[in-house]
Amino acid sequence: MANQLPLSPQVEQIYGEIKDHFRALGNGFQKLDKIKDPNRQNKQLEELTGKMRECKRLIKEFDRELKDEEARNPPEVNKQLNDEKQSMIKELNSYVGLRKTYMSSLGNKRVELFDTGAGTSEPSTEDNIQLASKMTNQELIDAGKKAMDETDQAIERSKQVVAQTIEQGTQTAVTLKGQTEQMGRVVNDLDTIQFSIKKASQLVKEIGRQVATDKCIMLFLFLVVCGVIAIIVVKIVNPHNKSIRDIPGLAPPAPTARRLLRFQGR
Repeated sequence: MANQLPLSPQVEQIYGEIKDHFRALGNGFQKLDKIKDPNRQNKQLEELTGKMRECKRLIKEFDRELKDEEARNPPEVNKQLNDEKQSMIKELNSYVGLRKTYMSSLGNKRVELFDTGAGTSEPSTEDNIQLASKMTNQELIDAGKKAMDETDQAIERSKQVVAQTIEQGTQTAVTLKGQTEQMGRVVNDLDTIQFSIKKASQLVKEIGRQVATDKCIMLFLFLVVCGVIAIIVVKIVNPHNKSIRDIPGLAPPAPTARRLLRFQGR
């Protein structure tokens, strides 16, 4: 396939690694048929399981690269690449089924993590392995009770974690509620301050207008007083000036002729 279709260097490298792992898996299962020791068979199965996990990861990476290059490839090329991907998935599933067959034949009842996609390694069975077929009924019952006790302990630990999480969530909710109320009070205080500033600005404007009005009135009174003083001065200096009317309440000056007669009589 790599020689027939135009592939990017990255896709071609991933495809080559997958094929190398498939060849290694085929040789590994052929070698497994020749191994008679159960411990060595389990070890060989663990190595093959690791290779199958790596194949699964490479196939996913191969699929991502195909999706990235799908827009640049013709439809027929994309179809052939997808068919090749499905073929690799089927081949990997065949190895997975073959592995399960060997595991069943060995009587290994351990929980497998490969099909769930977990990346953790399986527990070692090289030393002191005891097959379920060789265990007595009492041993099986004891093993079951032990597993149930461990499960109950795990459930209790999970309950404690859930209770702690709920408690922390409640405390967080109370804290958030208090902060929300505090923010509401701050907003109300800001509104009050803004209203006070607005009223103060209006009061300052009114005081400014009142001061300007008072100044105008004082200036007008000052002009009136100056005018009255000017009229008085003019009347005293030139009493015969008829163009200036007498100021009400101010007696006119004595006639000059009457003064002269008074001096002549003496």
